[in-house]
Amino acid sequence: MAKHTIIFDKRPRILSTGTVAGPKECAGVVGKYVDKALADDMFGESTYEKAECKMLAYAIGKAIENAGMKEEDIDMMISGDLLNQIISASFAARDFDFPFLGVYGACSTMSESLALAAALIDAGYFKRIVAATGSHFSSAERQYRYPLELGNTRPPQSQWTVTGAGGTVVADGGSDIAVTGATFGKVVDFGITDV
Repeated sequence: MAKHTIIFDKRPRILSTGTVAGPKECAGVVGKYVDKALADDMFGESTYEKAECKMLAYAIGKAIENAGMKEEDIDMMISGDLLNQIISASFAARDFDFPFLGVYGACSTMSESLALAAALIDAGYFKRIVAATGSHFSSAERQYRYPLELGNTRPPQSQWTVTGAGGTVVADGGSDIAVTGATFGKVVDFGITDV
């Protein structure tokens, strides 16, 4: 066992998931696996950020519904996103009546949320936690790259942030799908300064 790995004795279970994805993501094989495939990445909202928040709230609510539970059955939510102050997760948390723990790990946010949920359940502090994350290509472009309004040409090798959200209900039993362990990485600076 690695020094940064936790093995969960009680093997917390994944009861359900809830997912939503944008048109580009659903154009391929992913589309048939999501709960809600969006035809319009605005999801009926006036801004990309509002659409991202709505997608995340949808995924959380759908995960709870797919578990056959109600909001009051959930002890906590652990979630994050790519925006400043994890604003989509924070705003989505307003829609639910359970405690919220915000996390930020960029591309690792879902793994981080699942690891923390499993650890808290394994330790016996909570019975049911929603772990979730979401992002929107257009809000990420605005924050990390170039706003779409600039009309920049995208080279074929440029990154593409997913437009979508996912949530899962992690519990102390009730499913065959278990979270058996988690390994936490560390930041290593290789000292490379030449881009």
